[in-house]
Amino acid sequence: MRSLPLVILTVLILLIGVVAYQIQFAIPGTPSIYSTLTPLTQPAPLEIGSYDVLGRPVSKQEAASLLKTPEGREQLSPENGAVAVTEDLLTLGRRAFYTETFGNEVFLTEVTGILDGPLNIGALTKAIAALKGKPTTNLQVSLDRDITVGGRTFKKGTVLNTGLDVASGSLAPLGVQAVIGKGKIQVGITCASCHAAVDPNTGRILEGAPNNDLNTGLILALASNSAAWFRQTGVNPTKNAVGEHTYLNADNQEAKLPDAKALEDAVDAQLLTWPPGNFDSTGDNKNNPSQNPSSYTFNAWPYGWSGNAAIGWFHGLTTLNSNVHATNSDLTTGADASQALLGIDKETYLGVILQNSANPAFRLPEGAKPSEFFNKIDPTPGTLAMNQVVVMPGYPKGSPFILDGLMASSPGFPVAAQLNGMSVFQDKLAPPPNSSTADTETLKRGAAIFSRAGCVDCHSGRYFTNNDVIAQNKVGTQPSRAKAQAAFARNFVPPETYPSNTPVPLPPNPPTLPVPTDITPQKAQELAFAINNPAGGYKVPSLIGLYVTAPYLHDGGVAASADALKPDKKRYSIANRNQLGMAGTLLNGIQPDASASLRVLLDRRLRGLTIRANQGNPSLAQANVEGSGHGYWVDPEAGFTLQDQTDLIQFLLSLDDNPEVLSN
Repeated sequence: MRSLPLVILTVLILLIGVVAYQIQFAIPGTPSIYSTLTPLTQPAPLEIGSYDVLGRPVSKQEAASLLKTPEGREQLSPENGAVAVTEDLLTLGRRAFYTETFGNEVFLTEVTGILDGPLNIGALTKAIAALKGKPTTNLQVSLDRDITVGGRTFKKGTVLNTGLDVASGSLAPLGVQAVIGKGKIQVGITCASCHAAVDPNTGRILEGAPNNDLNTGLILALASNSAAWFRQTGVNPTKNAVGEHTYLNADNQEAKLPDAKALEDAVDAQLLTWPPGNFDSTGDNKNNPSQNPSSYTFNAWPYGWSGNAAIGWFHGLTTLNSNVHATNSDLTTGADASQALLGIDKETYLGVILQNSANPAFRLPEGAKPSEFFNKIDPTPGTLAMNQVVVMPGYPKGSPFILDGLMASSPGFPVAAQLNGMSVFQDKLAPPPNSSTADTETLKRGAAIFSRAGCVDCHSGRYFTNNDVIAQNKVGTQPSRAKAQAAFARNFVPPETYPSNTPVPLPPNPPTLPVPTDITPQKAQELAFAINNPAGGYKVPSLIGLYVTAPYLHDGGVAASADALKPDKKRYSIANRNQLGMAGTLLNGIQPDASASLRVLLDRRLRGLTIRANQGNPSLAQANVEGSGHGYWVDPEAGFTLQDQTDLIQFLLSLDDNPEVLSN
C-alpha cells in the first residue's frame, strides 16, 4: 500500500495541476526565519541606513550628514548609482535568494530536460515523501530502470546521491523552485540550492553555508539534453563528428551540426567527473569545476575564486550574483560572444544547444537558422537569452563589471534591484556560533601559532582576508581555474551601468554611468583575468565559518573523514587511507570532517597522501581536482609540534559569527 504522505503529496500535485491551467505560480516560498539558525546568529555589521555608491560604501552616520546638503543628496541619489541599504531591500534580497530564478526554469526544463531523466517529478516526489517530514542533507533517489549515461551504466535500484537538501517538513529541495502553469511543471534553481544547507543536527537551514555535497554534475548528466551545457565542460562540439541535423550557419550556408548522441555522451562523461559540491562557473570550455563557496560575504571581496567580481555595487558581489543567473544558468546568454570567447560562431553555438531540446517546441527544426528560430521561441524577446536580463552598454562585449554583458534583472523592478538585495542579504549573513568546547587558553595558543606561522600575512583583519589576489605560480594551487577568465578580458569594454532607479524593461536610450575601477587594486584585477601574468591567480578567501565550509581550497580537494587520521607521537598518521581527499569522502557519500581536513591542509605529509588519492581517481584527474598548493605548513618540518597544530586548528574552527580575536 502506498504511504499516506505519498498519497497526500500525489493528490496535492494533481490539484495543483488542475489549478495551474488557470494561473501560474511557484512553490515553495521563502522559508520562515524561524526555520533557520539565523536567529541564533550575530549578523555581520552591514548597517541599515548606509549606502553603496557603485562599490563605495557610505556609513549610516556619513549618509545622515550627506543627506543634509543638496550636494550630499545628489551623491546618494539613484541617478548617481547609489543604493540605499533598507529593510525593504534586505527583505527583497532574502526572498530573491530563495525564490528568484530569473526565468531559468525555461532553459533547465524545456531545453536541458532536467525532468526528463530518472530525476523526474515522480521520482523526486517519492523520495521526498519517504522522508516523512524529516530533514536530509542528501535526497536519495532510487532508479526505477537501468540507464547508461556518459559511458556509465546505472542499474535499476541504484540509489543516487543528489546532495539536494530538504529542510524539516518541506515538500521541495532547498533552492529548487517549481513553476507551475498551463498544466505543466518547470523547475528552476535559486541561490539557495548551492549557498544554503540543512543542518543535520537540527533540520534547520544554515543560511549562507555551502551545499558541499550538491551533485550538480550528476543531476545535469541525467538530463536528456545536457549537451546544452558543453561550454561548462572541455567538450568542443566543433571537434566532434558531424551528424545528420542540418542548419544554416553564420554564412547562411547549409551545414550539419555535431552528432547529437555522441556529443551528449561526451558532455555527460565530463559532467560525471564533477565531484559533489562543485560546479564549473567559468564557461571557458574547460572542465574546471570549483567548490560552492559560502555566502558569508561581508568585507570578503573580491568575489569568485579568481577574484573576478571586484568592482561595482557591493564591491563586486552584485556582479557575482548576476553571473550565477546569466552565464551559469542559461547558456544561451553566451551566443553573441561565442565567437570571441570560444571560437564558435553564434549559429553553431545556438544550434548545438537547441538541436536536441527536451521540449519539441524548443527543438531546432531541420534546415533552420538557429538565431531566427530562437527569436520565435524566446520567452524574453529583445535579448539573446532565455533568462530575464538587461543588455548592458557595450554589448555583446562584456566588462569587468558584467562579464558577458547581460545583467539579470526582472521586469517590474529597477535595474539590479534583486541582485543588490541579494548582496545586502548575503552581507548580513554569518555562520551560527560554533559549539566547540575549546577553552580560551587553547584559542590563545592557536592565535599565537596563526601569527607565528605567517597565516596572518594574508588572512588578516576581522574577516581574515587581506582582500588580495595571489598569483597561481606563487600560491601553487592547481592551475587550471586561475586563468579561466582570460578570454573574457579580451572581450572587455570600459565598465558602465545604468542608474539604480532605471526601470526594467529599459526605456529608450537610458542614461549610463561609468563603474569605478579603483575600489580594488589594479594588480588584483589583472590577476583575476590572467592579465600580465598568464598563470592568473586565486583570491585570498575569508576564514569565517571554516567549521561549516569543509572541504578546503578552491577545488575542494583538501578533505578527510573523521576516521581517516589517528594521532601518533609527533604528528597524525593515516588510519583509513580510503577516506582521504575528495576521492575518499564526498565521492563515496562521506562528509569531510572540518578538523581532519584542516589537519590535511596544514601537514605536508598528510597532504601529499591526499593529493595522491585525488590524482589516482580518474574522474578527479579529468576535473582537475587535486587539493594541491597553498604550501603554508604547520608541521614538524616547519618547527611546529603536534600540540601547536591542534591548537591552531581549534582556533580556525572558532572563527564563527563573533570570533574571539586574541592577541599574544
